[in-house]
Amino acid sequence: MTALCALALSAGSAWAAGTDTAPAGETALRTVPTHFSQRTEESLNEQASSGGRVDGKAAPAAVVTVTPTTGAAASPASPSPTTAVSVTSTVPAEGLQVSREKKIMLNLASRILTLYEGKTPICMYPVGVGKVSTPTPTGYYSVSEKILNPTWTDPDSGVSIGSGPDCPLGYRWLGLFGNYGIHGTNRPDSIGGYVSNGCVRMHEEDVEDLYDRVSVGTAVDIYYDRIVIDRDADHTISYYIYPDGYGWQTVSVQDVKKALAGYGVQDFAEPAAIASKIAASDGNPTYVAKAYDLYVNGKKQPKRALGKDGVIWLPAFALSTATHTEAEWSGASQTLRTNHGTGTGIVRSDVVYLDAATAQNLYGLTGGLGADLVYRMQSRPVVTLYGDSSQKGAAKVK
Repeated sequence: MTALCALALSAGSAWAAGTDTAPAGETALRTVPTHFSQRTEESLNEQASSGGRVDGKAAPAAVVTVTPTTGAAASPASPSPTTAVSVTSTVPAEGLQVSREKKIMLNLASRILTLYEGKTPICMYPVGVGKVSTPTPTGYYSVSEKILNPTWTDPDSGVSIGSGPDCPLGYRWLGLFGNYGIHGTNRPDSIGGYVSNGCVRMHEEDVEDLYDRVSVGTAVDIYYDRIVIDRDADHTISYYIYPDGYGWQTVSVQDVKKALAGYGVQDFAEPAAIASKIAASDGNPTYVAKAYDLYVNGKKQPKRALGKDGVIWLPAFALSTATHTEAEWSGASQTLRTNHGTGTGIVRSDVVYLDAATAQNLYGLTGGLGADLVYRMQSRPVVTLYGDSSQKGAAKVK
């Protein structure tokens, strides 16, 4: 199966920059571990791509009909090339059974469709979407109908093609609105490209799998975000930048920094590296760091503990504030001095970080990373001797 389903998912929650809500609550989960080249219908036919900027509004899809037939058919063994089409379906194949838990999220920039159950991604599928001249419309929709074995009618000639290996719609149709829907295809080579009249194409085995998992009423969110931030189960944060296939979204270094800030790793993403990534826009992952919520003496800190190359780094001056400890940083020697001593640190995006052992020594802290992937630290008790130095066993714990 082409789909990457629940147990095969290596990626976790992901935030796509440019959406309406910030990732602090991480309610918008978007996972994109797969890269697809930017292809068009013309390139698939060995012709030059038309290209060009669009205004973000979908052109009307061709008006055709879908006629449901009885019984499910097997996937085509040897699909033959046909022209990309969009559809208008007829009567829903099943009643209005609204799924309140599952949701389909489709990022047109990455050409990845993800099925969620609650906040958990359970399946991911590569898709083909609308051409630059007929882009897939963004917005919030729901599955309006489900049809087995649709029949496609050519809007120009009136010729109908029944369900089978020659049908451009494949063997499953999930209607969204008007002439738009999610369906199979007899052009598997078009998956991952900008290729259709606005509909969403899937590999036949994938659309059959999705068809069985969703109901009429399942929510569908179609959006366009070139920046995708991914968080694995171990809190590894990576980011992807996809090509601007529709010419809808310009990406800057600050845009990427802002997106990474939602996960607290923006300091470890250097501007030059981000600029290089934007220039490539290849949809490949760039690992940043592991991010852990940081607590000092029971209080959550504004910055996170960051894991990189086997070392956990802690924000020095956030610890100074949390422990009421004066600290002085020397840029020349790359050292930090407190009343507890001096240690070496690093600077990332103008923020000083100390490795965990050095931070504990310089701020009188103890603690570490818990099984829940939260980094907790507490101030060590301060022991003060009083009287003269010859007195033994006389100590006060503050």
